[in-house]
Amino acid sequence: MIQLVVTSKRAKKSLRKVPHQVAVAFVFWRESVKEHRLEQIQKIPGYHDEGLSGRLRGLRSFRLSLGYRGFYRVVQNTIEFVMVEEVNKHDYKKIERIFD
Repeated sequence: MIQLVVTSKRAKKSLRKVPHQVAVAFVFWRESVKEHRLEQIQKIPGYHDEGLSGRLRGLRSFRLSLGYRGFYRVVQNTIEFVMVEEVNKHDYKKIERIFD
């Protein structure tokens, strides 16, 4: 039951650079996770929430617009939360460099 969303410093910086509608979509996604739990939000087809493979295994992505995706990982210790790592324009090579 994941309802806590933590946005990393890198993701906050990315959100300052994206178009306004993408930032608004991210805030809506974050608030939806807080209200309805991540498990329910992952079922919504419009977000295209999917696990990544290859060098990005362990990360998941969700659609914010046709060109922009948010990347996150689920962290489980005593508290389960989502760490949003990056928001960018489908640049998977950049994401691979960040998480190497």
